[in-house]
Amino acid sequence: MKKILVLLICGFLSYGVTAQEKVIIGAWETVTTAENGEKLRKVLIFAEDYQVSTTYDATMGKFIHSNGGTWKLEGDTMIKKVEFDTDHPEHVGTEVSLGVVIADNEIEIKDSDIKWNRIDHGEPGKLQGAWLMSGRIREGKTQVRDTSRPRKTMKVLSGTRFQWIAYNTETKQFMGSGGGTYTTENGEYTENIEFFSRDDSKAGLSLKFNYKLIEGQWHHSGLSSKGDPIHEIWSVRE
Repeated sequence: MKKILVLLICGFLSYGVTAQEKVIIGAWETVTTAENGEKLRKVLIFAEDYQVSTTYDATMGKFIHSNGGTWKLEGDTMIKKVEFDTDHPEHVGTEVSLGVVIADNEIEIKDSDIKWNRIDHGEPGKLQGAWLMSGRIREGKTQVRDTSRPRKTMKVLSGTRFQWIAYNTETKQFMGSGGGTYTTENGEYTENIEFFSRDDSKAGLSLKFNYKLIEGQWHHSGLSSKGDPIHEIWSVRE
């Protein structure tokens, strides 16, 4: 009887943590005003185990800052391990702990005035999650990429938001990022770019691609922002 009771209690506690983590999955935002009057939009995307936070000019789309990596909850403490940070590359590989208050539509960072408001719950887009580029198809030949290497291209998606990031956890180098909103309809994946670190002029562009999920891999094909044909393969990040 005691063993059954212990198992029930453990099961209940595990469910509680899982449920709390599920509440966080999706996209969140906060809007602030800089000293020069610029309206800054900060978007935070949580997928299972991985997250990315980015700040950009809400009007012009100028990229300002991004950081991200892994995350987990321990009670009301969020522990994040940094994999990239555009302002502080020296933080890569370190852990950051934050006290958080989580509600269905708001996340508050304790001991600060920072509050994040929900954008979505991880729906309706069909590609929600964290993905790593794992290959390309060129001239009919598949080129496989080792996703365990330090040099990574990761894409994190909620139900309506996307962001890709190219970085190296060994050298702590950040190579670029872009993001905005997306839709998945009838085999067509559309990105509406709101910021692009390498070229601010790309903000406002909409790019349409074909997408298929084949044996758990996301096949992404069409024309890049430069107009070059691409066929990328993305794998769910474990």
